[in-house]
Amino acid sequence: MSYRGKKENSPVSPLKKRRASWSELWVNHHHLLTSSPLDFAAKFQSLTPPTPISKSKTLLPPDFTLLLPDLILIRIIEKIPKSHRKNLSLVCKRWFKLHGRLVRSLRLSDWGFLASGRLISRFPNLDTVDLVSGCLISPPNSGILVNHRIVSFTVDVGSYQSWSFFEENLLSVEVVDRGLKALAGGCSNLRKLVVTNTSELGLLNVAEECSMLQELELHKCSDSVLLGIGAFENLQILRLVVNVDGLYHSLVSDIGLMILAQGCKRLVKLELVGCEGGFDGIKEIGECCQMLEELTVCDHKMESGWLGGLRYCENLKTLRLVSCKKIDNDPDEELSCCCPALERLQLEKCQLRDKNTVKALFKICEAAREIVFQDCWGLDDDIFSLATAFGRVKLLYLEGCSLLTTSGLESVILHWHELEHLKVVSCKNIKDSEVSPSLSALFSALVELQWRPDTRSHLSSSLTETGIGGKGGKFFKKT
Repeated sequence: MSYRGKKENSPVSPLKKRRASWSELWVNHHHLLTSSPLDFAAKFQSLTPPTPISKSKTLLPPDFTLLLPDLILIRIIEKIPKSHRKNLSLVCKRWFKLHGRLVRSLRLSDWGFLASGRLISRFPNLDTVDLVSGCLISPPNSGILVNHRIVSFTVDVGSYQSWSFFEENLLSVEVVDRGLKALAGGCSNLRKLVVTNTSELGLLNVAEECSMLQELELHKCSDSVLLGIGAFENLQILRLVVNVDGLYHSLVSDIGLMILAQGCKRLVKLELVGCEGGFDGIKEIGECCQMLEELTVCDHKMESGWLGGLRYCENLKTLRLVSCKKIDNDPDEELSCCCPALERLQLEKCQLRDKNTVKALFKICEAAREIVFQDCWGLDDDIFSLATAFGRVKLLYLEGCSLLTTSGLESVILHWHELEHLKVVSCKNIKDSEVSPSLSALFSALVELQWRPDTRSHLSSSLTETGIGGKGGKFFKKT
């Protein structure tokens, strides 16, 4: 036997096996890619031996957020927009609790959520709570929603048959007081509270636990309820919604305003809705609340002569009168002084038909630098001419004053040599064609001018070339 034949019949050693050429590798690889997916998977499984899956391993990736402490994770969630944070609470129980710690403001609609203690455990860091809608017993599955500018609630078909529906379906004072005590005990960081139908005891419970409360809004309150106001040491903003037509009726008189003035000497903003006080109450507020800067009187039932009490508000900067049918029935015509620090007078939806009342109001507010009239009835040229009492006006805003004409506006603002901002919106009797050269020169010297007095004329002029709006116009042609 030759050596060559023995070598051919002997098994080939792995170390001496011939390596495949690059062309053979390319052909094999190309054949593998062009084969069917099932053949590819079968060949891949034959090349890779199966590995047993451990029972300790899961199909889900590990949660690396478990390594982060709560404070760091909360800071990360705070960077996410508020509209998406609610979805994050569905991730897991931990994120659900962290989301509750980030919620600061809440409007309660179900009183049982507060009474059961779930509100406090779910949202422990609340600083703003509105309980008005929750204080009203309303059917949960009703399709009828009654909206008011103060509150919204649902009713059943045929149940809302009288204007006393709101008062008849309010929670009792005792139930509201117990809820306030539970809320104050769990949310001591409250900064703003809105509540209705509570008592002096309920306010005292809140004041005892929530020493940092700065803003309070009371609905359906009375003189006796205001006895608990003085316990709030840091209260700065107070809104009293006393009497609302169509919803409820209560009473705050001069006695209540005096109690308020003695207990809230650090007030900065005060809003009175439907109050029935008078000169003595407003005077007491002006003398005791030296820090008061903004006063709003809405739909008041004030006694005659209450305007005279405003002159005691020495640091008042803003006076707002909203929805006042009669500002003052019998103002004092011998007013000798005004509010020296007043900067802004704002009248919204007020009746300005009585010339003596408007004259007395303008006399008290003659130091104002900003004058605003919005949808005020009776503001014609004769009434607006009384505005010459304002000698240092820098801003005038007129909206919805349909009786005022171009000449009436010009006769007043030409006397205001410091006028810088003028805004005239939706005043249909003020016309562009009636603007005089002197008024046009005033416009050119203003810092800001917003001039849209007659919206209808602007619309008609813009549609002139389009053919739309013409009387007798044909929009369809016969074929």
